[in-house]
Amino acid sequence: MVWMKYLLFVLLSIVVLEAALTAAQEHNHAPQIPKRRSRKNYFNHAEEELIPMYVIKVGPYSNPSETYDFYSLPFCRPEGKIQHRHKNFKDSLGGDLHAASAYEFRFKVPVPLRTLCTMEIGADELHDLRDAISHDYYFEYRFDGIPLRGFLGAVNNAETPPQVLLYKHTHFTFFYNGDQVIYGNISADLYRVQEIRDAPAEGKTDVEFTYSVDWQPTTIPFRHRLRLIDDNFFSKHSKQELEIHWLSIMNSFVLVVLLTGFIAIIIMRVLKGDYNRYAKAELDEDAEDYGWKLVHGDVFRFPQRKLLLSAFVGNGAQFLVLALLLLTLEVVGVFYGTNNSLVLAALFAYAFTAGVSGFAASRLYRQLGGDKWAWLILVTTGVFAIPFFLIALVVNIVAAAYGTTTSVPVSSILIILSIWLFIGVPLTFSGGVIGKRTAGEFYAPVRTKNFKREIPPIPWYRQAPIQYLMSGFLPFSAIYIELYYVYAAVWGHYSYTLYGILFLVFVILIIVTACITIALTYFQLSMEDHEWWWRSFVSGGATGFFIFLYSIFYWVYRSKMTGFLQAIFYFGYMSAIGYFFFLMLGTVGWFSALLFVRRIYSNLKCD
Repeated sequence: MVWMKYLLFVLLSIVVLEAALTAAQEHNHAPQIPKRRSRKNYFNHAEEELIPMYVIKVGPYSNPSETYDFYSLPFCRPEGKIQHRHKNFKDSLGGDLHAASAYEFRFKVPVPLRTLCTMEIGADELHDLRDAISHDYYFEYRFDGIPLRGFLGAVNNAETPPQVLLYKHTHFTFFYNGDQVIYGNISADLYRVQEIRDAPAEGKTDVEFTYSVDWQPTTIPFRHRLRLIDDNFFSKHSKQELEIHWLSIMNSFVLVVLLTGFIAIIIMRVLKGDYNRYAKAELDEDAEDYGWKLVHGDVFRFPQRKLLLSAFVGNGAQFLVLALLLLTLEVVGVFYGTNNSLVLAALFAYAFTAGVSGFAASRLYRQLGGDKWAWLILVTTGVFAIPFFLIALVVNIVAAAYGTTTSVPVSSILIILSIWLFIGVPLTFSGGVIGKRTAGEFYAPVRTKNFKREIPPIPWYRQAPIQYLMSGFLPFSAIYIELYYVYAAVWGHYSYTLYGILFLVFVILIIVTACITIALTYFQLSMEDHEWWWRSFVSGGATGFFIFLYSIFYWVYRSKMTGFLQAIFYFGYMSAIGYFFFLMLGTVGWFSALLFVRRIYSNLKCD
């Protein structure tokens, strides 16, 4: 009951936090609104009221983690000094750097054609602009909380040499319902373009930027506004693709159910035959024991490096709770598919669920007879957090060296460390105290002998490396289809919204991992190899290695990401994700094997 209340508290805390952050995210033009206006009126506008437009970032379309300051390229600037700032902590995690723009928009006031500015662009700036257009750079604005995206220009490959064309005119279309802006769209005029050529060192090129605005009424209510945030600039899956997606997942689900049923039936029939043979052998005085019965005196012998195993199991238990918690929040629609919100919620959820890792690790370590409790808490706290922070630090240093907006500012880093130090670490310690005090004796249905039994030679195809390949490949094959869509959302521009499917795939992954680990543990014990503790953990976690291998395949054959910066981002964080799945699924495999071993030996009569 205590842990149910604890998890309920974590769930409510994240929901309240996300609701507050979502409201803060949509409050993008608050400085322009008088203080006397209430929060609910932030998005209610009077006729001809000035609504500011913010510029956010520019970057190559194929490298989503590589974004730069909008004014790093030669574009029209507002009068006065430009101030760049993150609107809130969540924006700093996503690299959203806000700055005022030169545009002037008034509510419901159309603009047929207006000159934004006329610029003289020098040779160096012209070269940068030409290079950006050649690499498919896009830009992002933010208007009344609505993201607006478009390309800087295009390359006409029909000409020799190819023409690099700059879009000089931008047309804005805004949809409103009553006194509220519902949606916005941005498009370029293909007839108002200018070819960008490399100018001489002392030469300059004049460019006139223009824009127009159209306001159209709509009947879409404001409460459905967030569903339209993902505009049509980024590609979406068609209805046919979604149907194929659903059919593929249902096919995988049916196969997993059949596989699980077959494994369960086969294992039960084999065990029943083993029990019958062992019962007959007991009646025959000349018969000798063989198979997994022979290792009954060693199967519950505590493993080596039990402190590290306990820390791994503790972190894996926390990650399992964390994954289920975030997926549940996604299914009920808390995050609205926004990546920044999900990252921030994961950060706080990781801190608030730290008590789970402390409890699980300390309880297991105490049952295994461990006495270095302080070291256990220290290792449990840092076994994942420290490698992840080191990876994030290297990635952030590289991003700052390249001058990208995706580098997290020092203030945000201090906030993250404070959350970990003042919430995560104390909860790990508290959970460890509870786990230590509530831990009873380790339940072993058979006695452990004083002397360790020697393990006989095992054929190569039943040794650990082959077992790891099998145990990792089968669960990975069950989630392979869904991984493509997840990668396309995380490392591309697709908006992932089918969280019901993702939740189902996660359940499939857990079931397959448990089943294959149980089956391989049985085969291992049948070969009279009693050292199953670490073997079952690594077997369950081997899927994390396959996930990282798929990351390499996706980088080479599925994505168009290039460059050292994007490679550091991609492989750095994907190695951390692979480690995350190794710990989580390793815990699932180890716990499944523990229950299985206890079950089969509890029904066995041993001297």
